[in-house]
Amino acid sequence: MSIARPDHATPPATWRTLPLTVRVLVIARAVNRLGAFTLTFLAVVLTVELGATVAQAGLVTALFGFATIPSRIFGGQLADRLGRKRTIILGLTGCAVGQSWIALASTLWSAVLAAILLGLMFEIYEPPSQAVIADVTGPEDRPTAYGLLGAAMAAAAVGAGLLAAAVSHWDLRWLFAIDAASCLACAILLGLALPADQPVARSSSGGRAEGWTDRRLLLLFAVGTVSATVFMILMLGLPLTVIERSLPSYGIGLILAISAVILVAAQPLQRTRRVRELDNFKAMALAYLLLSAGLLINAFATNLPVFVAAAVLWSIGDLFLLSRAFTIVTDIAPEHARGRYLAIYGLSWGIATTIAPLAATQLLAHAGPATLWLTCCAAALALAAIQPTLRRRITP
Repeated sequence: MSIARPDHATPPATWRTLPLTVRVLVIARAVNRLGAFTLTFLAVVLTVELGATVAQAGLVTALFGFATIPSRIFGGQLADRLGRKRTIILGLTGCAVGQSWIALASTLWSAVLAAILLGLMFEIYEPPSQAVIADVTGPEDRPTAYGLLGAAMAAAAVGAGLLAAAVSHWDLRWLFAIDAASCLACAILLGLALPADQPVARSSSGGRAEGWTDRRLLLLFAVGTVSATVFMILMLGLPLTVIERSLPSYGIGLILAISAVILVAAQPLQRTRRVRELDNFKAMALAYLLLSAGLLINAFATNLPVFVAAAVLWSIGDLFLLSRAFTIVTDIAPEHARGRYLAIYGLSWGIATTIAPLAATQLLAHAGPATLWLTCCAAALALAAIQPTLRRRITP
């Protein structure tokens, strides 16, 4: 299967020219992500409301995180068999049930079961959401569509943090009830707005293992895991570095907020002629070079303006990565297996979330922030260097 390149004779896609399905999906997912600020308070509810020890609360939170891994695989399987729309609605409704259960739980064991259920539902709607975008856009518009989805989710994540700080004095159980209501509202909105599921022709080979036997996808998965680990280390190590260098703690929120603004404001870069003329792998190489430059600056930054300058660079790099990585995966995926391919690729983030805290804290504790960021910079440069090899391996 060849990987399509954008048709540069057609006008670049914009927010207004993207299919209505994409725009509704981006808005609904952003609103839902904004409501996910309640997860910040899961450990607090367990300790304050239900009498759990700190160690028990940590274990329950870890169980929630572990449950999200099969959740994504389940979502990919259902997206290809049950349909994108039905799977998205199922995932959102399941999250609403889990959130409501936590809000109503009267014992610790009840809350534990609710947290596990929430984890099992939490990632179900990711693969079908990404697959819907591929279904309704052409190859030339997918980078823009995936870039907008990623930017909206990043901006909503910052907004979720601000909301968490603003409502932290509320009755915490009500916060989970409100989040459950937002999940149901998004399920209803997408149920009305998304096109009906269409039967997809299935291949006679592959079955549930389809994707796991595609060496191209496994290669992308391996590279994506390294990339996601670098990014997660960035998110975890940056606050610790800012504090270690005796800078004000408000600087952490400022840097992350500016990063989210850059992801949204820099969207027009995707539509410039020079960027559109780059194939996906050249764009990924450029993204990793920008990321490495930002990481290199982090290694030696001693004041907030320099950290902000670094954030501008790695945020633009992140924008290109968000838009092109999923485009490459959907280009190699058979139409009937897009959900499974996207689910497998998305597991890289689950692995990165496990590895990154250990890597970031150990490097900071034993080698210091400069070594942490120089190591990440070297990894990003290596990822940039292997893009031509990836192109040869993946593109016939």
